[in-house]
Formats: sequence, C-alpha cells, structure tokens
Amino acid sequence: MSILIITLTGLAAVLWIWALVDIIRSRFENSEKKLLWIILIFIFPILGAIVYFQFGKKIAENIRKFNPDFKKNI
Repeated sequence: MSILIITLTGLAAVLWIWALVDIIRSRFENSEKKLLWIILIFIFPILGAIVYFQFGKKIAENIRKFNPDFKKNI
C-alpha cells in the first residue's frame, strides 16, 4: 500500500513540475495569462496541471507564428 502512495505522489510531482516548466517555456499572448496559469498550478497542483495540459497548451499555441506572405509583394 505504501509503494502505491509513493508512486502516485511521485507521478503527481512529475506532472506538477512538467506543467510549470512547460508554462515557463511557452509563449502566451501576454504575460498575465502565463502568470495566471502559474498561480493556478500552485493553488491546485494536480488538477491545475491537468487543466493546463487540456486547455492551456491550446491557448499558447494559437499565437500567430512567423509566416511571411511573399506573394503580396509581387
């Protein structure tokens, strides 16, 4: 029983750290969204990380990447 608790605690810690690192490395539209996700992860470590990986990554990826339109200048 104690091995199960140790394993689940370890997995929860890895998920929490992974979410924090991913938030810090991701590009958001503004820094307030990044700060909001970090606060959410600190307040609700496991649930916050799960919600971030479900919804937060999509918000961070929706930022327009560099995509020049060269046909426009012709």
